[in-house]
Amino acid sequence: MVNISEHLKEERIILDLKAETKEEAIKSLAEVFKGSREVNDFDKFLADVFEREDLGTTGIGLELALPHARTDAVSSFIIAVGRIDKGVDFKSLDGEPVKLIFLMATPKEEVQNYLKILAHLTRLLKKESLRASLLEVKTPQEFIEIFRKEEEQELT
Repeated sequence: MVNISEHLKEERIILDLKAETKEEAIKSLAEVFKGSREVNDFDKFLADVFEREDLGTTGIGLELALPHARTDAVSSFIIAVGRIDKGVDFKSLDGEPVKLIFLMATPKEEVQNYLKILAHLTRLLKKESLRASLLEVKTPQEFIEIFRKEEEQELT
């Protein structure tokens, strides 16, 4: 089982993301990957995320969005999290604004692992108690800790 908390990094969690639109939200959040060792082509990475978004919304409902891409622009799985208190329109399945955005990318050849990560993340985030906690945390460190505890509970 892939633990998402192991991939979360404090500097890639923005608890006060500023954005008025889905596009702004994704671009602003993606900025945390600029210059990172995992991203070998930032512009292609961003283009691939938007190309995937054009296929259908990644706003899955419950104030959540999981924009993502399988792309040659990254060398390994990456994830960043943004929180927008007032929410932003992602054309979500339930019509609600999105407050938590999990931006992810993985190399094209890692499809199986990636699908497991997406399924695992979706399952975790369906828990109302976890979402409520993530919307309340004050620090990125707290965000990661809550996520880690939730994943540990799933294993027991």
